[in-house]
Amino acid sequence: MSAYITLGRTKLQVFGLQLGGNPFGWTADEATSYAILDSYAGAGGNFVDTADMYSAWKEGNSGGESEQIIGRWYTSRRNRDQQIIATKVGQLPPYTTFSAANLNAACEASLRRLGTDRIDIYYLHIDDQSTPWEVSLTACDELVRGGKVLHLGASNFTPERLRAAIEFQRANGLAEFEVIQDAYNLVQRTGYEQGTMPVAVEFGLINLPYRSLASGFLSGHYRLNGDKAESAHFNQASAHLERFGSTVLPALDRLAAKYGVTPAAIGLAWLKTRPTIVVPLSGVSQVTQLAELLPAATVELSAAEAAELSALTD
Repeated sequence: MSAYITLGRTKLQVFGLQLGGNPFGWTADEATSYAILDSYAGAGGNFVDTADMYSAWKEGNSGGESEQIIGRWYTSRRNRDQQIIATKVGQLPPYTTFSAANLNAACEASLRRLGTDRIDIYYLHIDDQSTPWEVSLTACDELVRGGKVLHLGASNFTPERLRAAIEFQRANGLAEFEVIQDAYNLVQRTGYEQGTMPVAVEFGLINLPYRSLASGFLSGHYRLNGDKAESAHFNQASAHLERFGSTVLPALDRLAAKYGVTPAAIGLAWLKTRPTIVVPLSGVSQVTQLAELLPAATVELSAAEAAELSALTD
């Protein structure tokens, strides 16, 4: 099966695994980030996700580091026209509310850092309930009409607010949200399935989920009675061990052996069987980690295999 997928209403031809840019400038320095991006592109990858606030939380950073690294990589490799970039606005001060001025300034700043004239998918990173829809969504529409943004996305919205936003967009002839980004994976399902998934199904939205590997738990690198791994995500990943370590991980191991891939690739392949999900998203801090994930672009679980995994966490 082809590793390329048409992304819903956006009609973007994307690689079957989206590369997360969260580690760039945080757990992956610039040289390592370039190596990861080179390896991803070399495998056919063309779909990178980032945000303006990555990685403001690291000491010495101020935000925008990931975008800057990706932008310099585009420039050095001269490949921007072959790549699809998604970034986000709303969690990097001072652009944390969605006035027209803030959205315009934040978009311009991201364009400069990325060294490009357009953003393929631009997410509102978090809902701003203090700004009326007629202000924020009209400003988003103007970014699309001006060609600076090609497609709009929403992240971390409640189902009620997501539905209200799309209804406002439709009623007023504005550019609509076409994708969302909410946390979702095999062991963290309730929040999405009982949250925005029904809205996504109703309006034909696609979720490009973050935490696709449950902070690394589904990679199989963290085991019951195993050594403590040196990882920025260890505490989050290991939190799933007591509940799922003896059930989910063995099932992933068995399917990984059957397909000749890693448990991580199986965890991502499960996502592709779920409603509204067509492309999993994951970031890595080392090139060797990327090699574990790339088979997810083409592995297709049977309906019975997907159901077996689902039953372990229903």
